[in-house]
Amino acid sequence: MKIAGFDIGGANTDLAVIDFDGEEIKNIEVDFAYLPMWSNNDDLSRVLVELIEKICPVSEIDAVGISMTAELVDAYDTKKDGVLDVVAKCEETFRCPIAYVGIDGMMSKAEIENTPLKAAAANWIATAQIATLISDNCIFIDTGSTTTDIIPIKDGKECAIGKSDFDRSATGELVYTGTLRTNLASFLDKVELNGKEYRVASELFAQTADVYTVLDLISEDDYVCDTFDGESKSKLDCAKRIARVVCADLEMLSMEDITEMCKFIHQKQIEQIADGLKQVHEEQNLDLIVTTGLGKDILDKKAAELLGLEVRSMGDILSDEECVVAPAVGTAVMMNRYDGVD
Repeated sequence: MKIAGFDIGGANTDLAVIDFDGEEIKNIEVDFAYLPMWSNNDDLSRVLVELIEKICPVSEIDAVGISMTAELVDAYDTKKDGVLDVVAKCEETFRCPIAYVGIDGMMSKAEIENTPLKAAAANWIATAQIATLISDNCIFIDTGSTTTDIIPIKDGKECAIGKSDFDRSATGELVYTGTLRTNLASFLDKVELNGKEYRVASELFAQTADVYTVLDLISEDDYVCDTFDGESKSKLDCAKRIARVVCADLEMLSMEDITEMCKFIHQKQIEQIADGLKQVHEEQNLDLIVTTGLGKDILDKKAAELLGLEVRSMGDILSDEECVVAPAVGTAVMMNRYDGVD
């Protein structure tokens, strides 16, 4: 059985197509597309089909599973509106069996319509399916382009205290920071440079993708989101944007200065994630950390090491490309086990 698992985010839509023989995974193929749902949500159906067609004909797909976080974008008045819009678009797109990841498991269209908020930002439920393959007792961290999920697992089951983004933002289980799209001014008050502290400009000047491009921690191909100034994703243009964060430019700062700034910023984001991880670790008394997502090595591993915790990577069982779209992989796994699929 060939199942497509989608994770529809606010900025990126991820896909995993998995060929199953019963419970056994015979093959995994993955892809993703940048789709800003705050402005282009009407393109969702087209993008879903195009992503599958890059891997196989849509007619070969036996079932589709959907997880989502796109309901939070400001194109929707409420999260309920967002969930129902995503569901409507998915139902219009596919004729095969389709179900949705919710906080209690997979949900049918009818169940979603009765309790739509159960499917809001529930993609971490899907990622937990994979983390349990490494350990039944751990905390998994998934840092993507925009957010970081920090989810405890005990006895092979997720045991998060918070069940919504709102609740998890108070428990440490959601840290709204990511590898690409995070405005630097959202977690920085000051930047240290040449022995001085410079207060940052609270503007949309630079994002984390700019920092990790300068530090050679991501490639230009990884930089899939738009730049804040509409210019290129080259290291030079990234440096220009970062200079603006301290009200400067590249006539005032050298590339060595920019690199020093980036190392400082990198450490501050590690500490931001470590703060959430510490809260979950102390609450759950779990010492093994399983990392995944684009930031698994750049941020998550270092945050765990900062706290002196044991670290394993989901890369032990998945490729780096599969780790980046781990919720989509987990969604396909959950769909394969769903009663609505023959």
